[in-house]
Amino acid sequence: MQDFAEAFTLAFQLIASGNADLVEIVLLSLRVSVTAVLIAGLIGLPLGALLAVARFPGRGGLIVVVNALMGLPPVVVGLLVYLMLSNAGPLGVLQLLYTPTAMIIAQAILVTPIVAALTRQVIDDLNREYDEQLRSLGVGWYDAVGTLLWDARGSLATALLAGFGRAIAEVGAVIIVGGNINHVTRVMTTAIALETSKGNLALALALGVILMLIALGVNALVLSLRSARMEAARA
Repeated sequence: MQDFAEAFTLAFQLIASGNADLVEIVLLSLRVSVTAVLIAGLIGLPLGALLAVARFPGRGGLIVVVNALMGLPPVVVGLLVYLMLSNAGPLGVLQLLYTPTAMIIAQAILVTPIVAALTRQVIDDLNREYDEQLRSLGVGWYDAVGTLLWDARGSLATALLAGFGRAIAEVGAVIIVGGNINHVTRVMTTAIALETSKGNLALALALGVILMLIALGVNALVLSLRSARMEAARA
């Protein structure tokens, strides 16, 4: 077992030197998580806005389902995606298992309900404010969705950042469908788990520090956007 202080020193040396393995793992983590959040945004933003504005039978039940899916257990999502992409599964012919694409699919499934539920809440609040004005202008629900999404873009960016925070910290689902293969599907969270089990605390700590910095950066960005939105509302 390495000395605690020595492990921290080696970790910061790895970061400062731009260790090739470290950089590769961080870049893959960012590529997988950012792509998953973009996909989740393409699905979750219009879905959330539709649930906020449109009125149709079963809307209440659908809102309950979307909210409930925010707490999806990652290992269950990983298992379902694994079954779908395995050779015996319906999408096995695509040969996506143990690839970054499989990890993106798993993360997108986890993040989409978060983006959709937060979007519904934001657009619902905004719709209460704009409803009378939109009705007086004869704007239909389809055009209203586009208008409200644009006006709420600052708040919706916060929803996407919240989804990114969930995706970048995910380990259960991505290790099941990605396999934690070196130079192929190894991301920060799975590498931290592996290196810790091997006693390679320096690399695990270096990745942990970078992951914490990313999490702090995301939270700082969310706070900045929220402050800017409040300032704009007061102006």
